[in-house]
Amino acid sequence: MSKSLYIAEKPSVAQQFADALKIRGRRGDGYIESESAIVTWCVGHLVTMSYPDAYDMKYKRWSLQTLPFLPREFKYEVIPGVAKQFAVVKGLLNRPEVDTIYVCTDSGREGEYIYRLVAQMAGVKGKRQKRVWIDSQTEEEILRGIKEAKDESEYDNLSASAYLRAKEDYLMGINFSRVLTLRYGPAMSNYLGTKFTVLSVGRVMTCVLGMVVRREREIRSFVKTPFYRVIGTFDAADKDGRIIPLEAEWKAAEGSRYFGTPYLYKDNGFKERERAEELIAFLREEEPLTARVISKEKKKETKNPPLLYNLAELQNDCSKMFKISPDEALKVVQELYEKKMVTYPRTDARVLSAAVAKEIHKNISGLSGYVPMSLFVQEIMQTSAYQGLSKTRYVNDKQITDHYAIIPTGQGLGNLKTLTSLQEKVFQVICRRFLSIFYPPAIYQKYSLELERKKEHFFAGFKVLSEPGYLKIADVNLAKKTGVEETFEDAKEGDSDQNHTESPKVDRAELLQVLADLKKNDILTVADLRVKEGETSPPKRYTSGSMILAMENAGQLIEDEELRAQIKGSGIGTSATRAEILKKLVSIQYLSLNGKTQVITPSLLGEMVYDVVDHSIRQLLNPELTASWEKGLTYVAEGSITSDEYMEKLERFVAGRTVNVIRLNNQYDMKGLFDTAAVFYKQKRRTDQ
Repeated sequence: MSKSLYIAEKPSVAQQFADALKIRGRRGDGYIESESAIVTWCVGHLVTMSYPDAYDMKYKRWSLQTLPFLPREFKYEVIPGVAKQFAVVKGLLNRPEVDTIYVCTDSGREGEYIYRLVAQMAGVKGKRQKRVWIDSQTEEEILRGIKEAKDESEYDNLSASAYLRAKEDYLMGINFSRVLTLRYGPAMSNYLGTKFTVLSVGRVMTCVLGMVVRREREIRSFVKTPFYRVIGTFDAADKDGRIIPLEAEWKAAEGSRYFGTPYLYKDNGFKERERAEELIAFLREEEPLTARVISKEKKKETKNPPLLYNLAELQNDCSKMFKISPDEALKVVQELYEKKMVTYPRTDARVLSAAVAKEIHKNISGLSGYVPMSLFVQEIMQTSAYQGLSKTRYVNDKQITDHYAIIPTGQGLGNLKTLTSLQEKVFQVICRRFLSIFYPPAIYQKYSLELERKKEHFFAGFKVLSEPGYLKIADVNLAKKTGVEETFEDAKEGDSDQNHTESPKVDRAELLQVLADLKKNDILTVADLRVKEGETSPPKRYTSGSMILAMENAGQLIEDEELRAQIKGSGIGTSATRAEILKKLVSIQYLSLNGKTQVITPSLLGEMVYDVVDHSIRQLLNPELTASWEKGLTYVAEGSITSDEYMEKLERFVAGRTVNVIRLNNQYDMKGLFDTAAVFYKQKRRTDQ
């Protein structure tokens, strides 16, 4: 009797497939078997690329004479720690009665690579192989994925890009790490007073290191510039005679005695306090101390709910709200995925597919039993707010590659009691973002005032929330009650609207009323004039979350417009790898991560590596290179270019840069650069002690 074999990426996922398929058979060592089916699993990667000494023992010793290392055929081997499970999987894959293999590893490039390596190493031949592609671990989705499973050959291009990504990281890592260590390692060891120093470099990680070091050096070289603004408080009276204070800021408009003078800092401040005080004295010279309203504008501003979460946005928010690293955030959302509570996490999309949109009421109604969201769910379902979703910006098949955005499945709520505090907080954040899109926009009432006294002009902007709309569910204060400190959108709002004034001392309704009643040529009393000192701010350091976003949007850092357009949407790294890359940079002590603030800074060693790379293989530090390679992998996955074309380009790049470093003789020039960086680090080098 023929059997089907289902192979998952890990035991917990395999169990979910067994449950969905009602496989209640015998549990063996590393598999579950019934009369008609077998379910087995990997434990992550079972197979890996062999080290160079597997090709020839001469490569065991690092030497310039054996570089560049460019094997014609790549070798692979079973990872020793999981050899037992590999043997189990190999035996099952090659069983005579197994005629169909369902590939149920994670639905993405890495999951495809995991299975292909296993099948390659196990020598699988003569079997039907079907690819199960799913967006969640719910029973419904698992059964749909199996029913609609496509022939594995349809994913050959994706597999090719996965193999190339691994070969790329392998060749760059081995050749560049060896050649830079051999050329510069002794000089670095001598400087640091260590026995030896190994330089670890890579396609993505070195680029990220470069972004952090450059930002740190920008901060160091930044010179603060003080400036002095003049702020006026103007009293307006409402219809009942109550005084409502309004604040406005002086600007050097045309007609001002300071317009076009060198005393100004931009148009709304002075370079010196004396000039600001001089202006105040001038404005106070004549009685009565009044100002005239010369213009008033009223506008309505609508703010739509933000797009749904992809992994990078979620990691950034978790970094801001809960002060956890991106790899911690990924771990949490992966656990929620395996508990069937959210959809597939490793996604770059922030929208839904049209197919999902048609059934979205199931996701919504499924949350009715989740107490923090139940009232919102009830409101959405009663008003049928989900109808017409497919015509909104939240649904776009063209913006989805492998998976749609991260949303709650509406299932798995029986697991709520088993969640940690952090897991529940992250789940709630995902739910809030998801349900927000079924609410109307938030509506703000905006007023702009221009006041004039003695031909000097003051400007004020007021922005008052009149209809909360989706903010009812995404509101910061509501979120705080459950441990959510702020959302990404709310944080941006505060930054972008810093010129808008809303005095906490004034009731919103009263403020709106007095603003509505104000007319052109109304006279207001000048209650106060004062100098407000400020200074320019240096660039902000990256946090773990903002770095993930910066990696996703690395194309924005590219000055060349044509190249920027070419690699738009590619970024550096992938949603599945970015957190791990950042984690590695911290573990090898090139970067430091503050656990409380999640702020990232370079170490002295990291800066030294940066200087070495900058003077040897500078391209590794540039987002252009890394993003273009990532774009190339996308082209392979799409079938636009062949693996051979990509590989030829890769080998030429690796060989050329490796040979160039071998020819360099600048290692003794590095000391001056190391000295420049070292002054910013308190710890003394061993040679100085």
